[in-house]
Amino acid sequence: MSIKNKLRAGIGFLFLMALVSSGLADYYLTRLSNDSKDILKDNYRSLIYAKNINQALDGSGSRVLNKAELQIIEDNISKEEHNITERGEGRLADSLRANFEHLKPALNNANTAALLKSKMKGNMYGIMQLNMNAIEHKNDTASNTASSGIIIVSLIGSLCFLIAFSFVVNFPGYIANPVRELIQGIREIANRNYNKRLVFPSKDEFGDVANAFNQMAAKLNEYETSNLASILFEKKRIETIINSMHDAIIGLDDKQFIIFANKVACVLIGMPENKLTGQFAPHVALENDLLRNMLVNDQQKMKIYADDRESYFAKEVWEVINDNQVIGKVIILKNITDFQQLNDAKTTFIATISHELKTPLSAIKMSLKLLEDNRVGTINKEQKQLLQNIDDDAQRLLLITGELLDAAQVETGKINLNFGSTHPKNIVNYAVQAIKSLADQKQVAVHIVCPETLPNVMADLDKSTWVLINLLSNAVKYSPEKSTIDLVVKKHGANTIEFSVKDYGQGIDARYLSRIFERYFKVPGADPDKTGTGLGLAIAKDFIEAQGGAIGVESETGDGSRFYFSLIINNT
Repeated sequence: MSIKNKLRAGIGFLFLMALVSSGLADYYLTRLSNDSKDILKDNYRSLIYAKNINQALDGSGSRVLNKAELQIIEDNISKEEHNITERGEGRLADSLRANFEHLKPALNNANTAALLKSKMKGNMYGIMQLNMNAIEHKNDTASNTASSGIIIVSLIGSLCFLIAFSFVVNFPGYIANPVRELIQGIREIANRNYNKRLVFPSKDEFGDVANAFNQMAAKLNEYETSNLASILFEKKRIETIINSMHDAIIGLDDKQFIIFANKVACVLIGMPENKLTGQFAPHVALENDLLRNMLVNDQQKMKIYADDRESYFAKEVWEVINDNQVIGKVIILKNITDFQQLNDAKTTFIATISHELKTPLSAIKMSLKLLEDNRVGTINKEQKQLLQNIDDDAQRLLLITGELLDAAQVETGKINLNFGSTHPKNIVNYAVQAIKSLADQKQVAVHIVCPETLPNVMADLDKSTWVLINLLSNAVKYSPEKSTIDLVVKKHGANTIEFSVKDYGQGIDARYLSRIFERYFKVPGADPDKTGTGLGLAIAKDFIEAQGGAIGVESETGDGSRFYFSLIINNT
């Protein structure tokens, strides 16, 4: 039988028992009601009629009955004649009627009337006695009916209670126990125990579930066994590929246990593979600096002493995702020693060349100054123009070599900062004074907003001024003649002062804003006479960030550009 039919049968049986109990209760209550009605309707009324007749007879005493009393007696005798319910009651009613009829003509005869009254009272006493006995008998019948009803209803109710109690106690277990076993079986399957089987002796839906579960477990076991060899083969092939790579590779699961580590990683960490695999990575990292840096340090480039020399590695971390859930990660250390050495050589070369170029360029500038002096000799107009061109080119070369030296300093990470407390107005004044001649040539006005009430900043005055000069110079270059540049200094947030330079030139295309601070980047299509080396903004970014500040740009084509940077307020 199915669970549905069992539920129907159990609940139906309980409903039937409740229906039987209710029917019996209704039956006995109806009987009690009918017995009570019999007592009230028939016997009690006969007693009332007899009482009324007695009162009428007794009320007259020795005098003659009056008309009203006769009418009362007549009415009650008639009612009694129509309410004959007990054996012998009809004979007494007939006798009462006959005596009353004899009384009416003999009212004036006192002796005869008294005798007839006495007979009538005897008749009424007999009627009352019959009805009193009947009431007592019917009362006993009603009591017996009530007692029988109570006993039977109690028995039926107790039986229903016992059946319902048994149903409540046993049926939940009938449902819950197989479900509990099914849950346990599913957990075993989840733990890859495909030998788990369920045994339900019932032939209902639970039996079907057990059979389906056992079939599933058997298929999973078959699938696991058939694919184990191919999985092991793939695992071996992947391990071979990983071990053949020249990069250090370490795999972690979602709980940070080490799943694998190739030979290069084992050599760098200084531990064999069998001591790394299966270990909790943070525990191993407590005694291994390299692994601790790999797990905790976010720096992308690491310097490691390996192969009897200092080697450089770039760290990459790849998350392993399955169904949008991270189930592990792979850490890769790429050996970039050769590239680092080439980069160092390039930086050294640039620094050396830039430094060596500054001396002859300074000499050229000095020679040009001497040639412009009339004491050396007079030069014509064409010669003066040539000398001016040479001076401009020499100045441009000096600026380029200066930027190259600054870039080399930044790349080596040797930015020397001389922090000090200074008012933002000092930085503004130095920068505006430095670009004044350049701005005057294009008749560009610099509108300055720098309140005296601003607090001091903690910054390197020279490098911060250099950054502001660079931004102002670019703004002048890209501003049309006879235009205005807004230089605004204001408090930004609770701990920083913001310097912003706004020009009203052609602006920068939104496509290039994200790359504007990259080294050697130049906006495509820009006027070659206005663009420099592409290093100025990159160096400015490094100088500001080295001081704990931030730098950024806002621009729209045709509406100019706004470059800004922030410095930290001196709270001491």
